Amino acid sequence: MPLYEYISEESDDVSRSCPACRQGFEIRRQLNQSPLDKCPLCKHAVKRLISRVSSPKIAKPLCVADAKSKGFTILEKRDEGVYEKL
Repeated sequence: MPLYEYISEESDDVSRSCPACRQGFEIRRQLNQSPLDKCPLCKHAVKRLISRVSSPKIAKPLCVADAKSKGFTILEKRDEGVYEKL
């Protein structure tokens, strides 16, 4: 499930919003769920922020033997438009 970041639409209005939505909060939601429009705690209007993407880190470089063992087909370019299966 992806992680979404939300913040209060009016971060200046301290009287109506809670500290969580004033400073921003993260919440895990399924892709098929619609975005939040209200803070789950204080019901104040919030907007979704564009946030960073997490990508897996590869500990070691992939080699041909690793790729073949995982079931991938390895092709090497030999000439213009010509590839050879390794």
